[in-house]
Amino acid sequence: MAGASAPKRQDTRKFFENLSGAGKSIAVLTSGGDAQGMNAAVRAAVRMGIYVGAKVYFIHEGYQGMVDGGDNIKEAKWESVSSMLQVGGTVIGSARCKDFRTHEGRLKAAHNLVQRDITNLCVIGGDGSLTGANLFREEWSSLLEELLQQGLIDEEATQRNSELHIVGMVGSIDNDFCGTDMTIGTDSALHRIIEVVDAIMTTAQSHQRTFVLEVMGRHCGYLALVSALACGADWVFIPEMPPEDGWEDNMCQKLSENRADKKRLNIIIVAEGAIDRHNKSITPDYIKDLVVRRLGFDTRVTILGHVQRGGTPSAFDRILASRMGVEAVLALLEASANTPACVVSLVGNQAVRLPLMECVQMTQEVQKAMDEKKFDEAVRLRGRSFENNLSTYRLLSFRKADSELPNGEEEAGDEEQIDSSFNVAVMNVGAPAAGMNAAVRSAVRVGITEGHKMFAVNDGFEGFYKGQIKEIKWGDVGGWTGQGGSLLGTKRTLPGKHLDKIAEQMRIHNINALLVVGGFEAYVGLLELAAARDKYEEFCVPMVMVPATVSNNIPGSDLSIGSDTALNAITDTCDRIKQSASGTKRRVFIIETMGGYCGYLATVGGLAAGADTVYIYEEPFDIRDLQANVEHLTEKMKTSIQRGLVLRNENCNENFTTDFIYQLYSEEGRGVFDCRKNILGHMQQGGAPSPFDRNFGTKIAAKAMQWITRTLKESYKGGRVFANSEDTACLLGMRRRTLVFQPVAQLRDETDFVHRIPKEQWWLKLRPLMKILAKYKTSYDVSDSGQLEHVTRVRPKDSNTSTAI
Repeated sequence: MAGASAPKRQDTRKFFENLSGAGKSIAVLTSGGDAQGMNAAVRAAVRMGIYVGAKVYFIHEGYQGMVDGGDNIKEAKWESVSSMLQVGGTVIGSARCKDFRTHEGRLKAAHNLVQRDITNLCVIGGDGSLTGANLFREEWSSLLEELLQQGLIDEEATQRNSELHIVGMVGSIDNDFCGTDMTIGTDSALHRIIEVVDAIMTTAQSHQRTFVLEVMGRHCGYLALVSALACGADWVFIPEMPPEDGWEDNMCQKLSENRADKKRLNIIIVAEGAIDRHNKSITPDYIKDLVVRRLGFDTRVTILGHVQRGGTPSAFDRILASRMGVEAVLALLEASANTPACVVSLVGNQAVRLPLMECVQMTQEVQKAMDEKKFDEAVRLRGRSFENNLSTYRLLSFRKADSELPNGEEEAGDEEQIDSSFNVAVMNVGAPAAGMNAAVRSAVRVGITEGHKMFAVNDGFEGFYKGQIKEIKWGDVGGWTGQGGSLLGTKRTLPGKHLDKIAEQMRIHNINALLVVGGFEAYVGLLELAAARDKYEEFCVPMVMVPATVSNNIPGSDLSIGSDTALNAITDTCDRIKQSASGTKRRVFIIETMGGYCGYLATVGGLAAGADTVYIYEEPFDIRDLQANVEHLTEKMKTSIQRGLVLRNENCNENFTTDFIYQLYSEEGRGVFDCRKNILGHMQQGGAPSPFDRNFGTKIAAKAMQWITRTLKESYKGGRVFANSEDTACLLGMRRRTLVFQPVAQLRDETDFVHRIPKEQWWLKLRPLMKILAKYKTSYDVSDSGQLEHVTRVRPKDSNTSTAI
């Protein structure tokens, strides 16, 4: 997607203490359609700007406010962005502005900025807003010249404001901007869609109905595609990939097959911009009439409309927007006359900067390709993330009839006949995590499509040695994506003591490959099985693990299935807890989160909820730190923000317990604030999986299954499967920008087995960010950011190992 990742420069780390904003003025505006998370971006940009010593202004009502000037341009204070993190839309207002499209309008806008010495703009909006900002920048010197000639500004002001710097952040629920995996608002819009689909499924199930849902996306099918993946829809219509002619017959056939297969409901998702091969629009009503006419099914249409733009931002959007806001200010501080206007965006889980116009041009090329009916080209230009979603959807959506399944004939090489029907077992190990079921469903269906016989193991390794293994068919996993917990059943038992019995079961069922979806026990279990290969030939088969645990503590992967759902649970609860204090004055909440020794949930949850302090095991603290934190909160209570939020990871310190910290804060804060404590407990493990976890689980398990097929073919010799090399027992994890298969044996050195965490954790670099946004002075390593990359179209050479989420 974006060019190669920047080389690590550990020894030459840059710290932003050297970047001062003194004497600079930054203005923040939101423009175009609103999106959830814009407020988080505004808050982060304002606070980071003030933190580095710059003057920060709000421009209310987008470009309209810039043209009108006056009270629309106001200086922002630290407190002015308090309490907006959890609010949807944009607090500073947005408008579609005709005036700014005219030369006179832009002249007025330039005059309003120069009067306040504002030469740095942080624009949050869609591609139209960002293109406008770029044009404004290109005209800047001629606009100043004109103002000078009209006598509206003097020579000195012209000199002082000679350069205009622009950094953009993309706020758009459609995710229609090239160069970035996710735009601000997309994840929240998916949350709204999935909430609706989950609700509709229960009523459709009761009445055996077909529902046609229209979701937003005039020119981009991202929301439709991902929500179809996340709820297992029967059919999806998107503008980038119009259906083949004769789709009406195919769709009706598929719907009636599903009904015949005891499926009580059908869901069809339509993007509002859906078209057929002849550019004729496909409407929900047309589809409804078709289904009623041909099949006589009871069919209803639901148009989601502006519900998708509304509501509170998801945890993902808050974190994305907060990271982007801080990165935008850094980019403005580092900008010079010859750096192009850039957008800060996310690729994988890494912040990058890309030239604004390159992204805009590529976004426009998608539309051009669609207009010219070059649909494959349009999909390619949308980027890897979109392509992967589409290919996964295709893999899962079409059930092959038994007659079509490969049975070995066509795959046979010259030397020997391959029996292509391998037996592959799937199991869950460890504690339940939301999204596990989506992963199992995906693995089972992809496995069946690839010609394997799939077996489900119940209750983890314990069920394995007890022989709780049975074949699992396509229809058995229907409707699994939206279910929380683990439907296969899962246990923390390790295989080490039961190797004999497990080997025996593998022999009885002739298991040729193993896919394990689970947490730290799954990782340790796989290590134990791989280590026992010398003794037991049964374990000499391809084995792969997909990380699923709320704690996100698996070495070899930056993210694990289930942690996004847990983060949302923490964020929602913190929002409610904070709101409970809105009537009372001066209250501090101490909240304990899960995670074992891993501080991921506490740290990232703290960033999303706007915590003042977060205590974790990875960053040791002593009584002096606790005292400093209490003093910090006492100072905060003197301002207009009169509540505090403190998160504590359950195992951060054996002596400084949640009770101890609560009592300490209560005593030290006596007379200034009072305290309350909450232990969030197992609500972090339950609940329906978030759209991200459903999608991540679906894609990563499909990829793992394809690896199993490849590895089985490579290790099939002399009529049997034999795989005992290190690289045939792998963990599939997300590293920075790509999904990578890593031999578990090689991950051993990266693991702290006593505390069950990886030795290095990427999210620790988000901690300074959280501290800055809570007004602590801290050191922030910015060597990870700062390289301007280019939007490239180079296809990754080996598409097997790299894929964006």
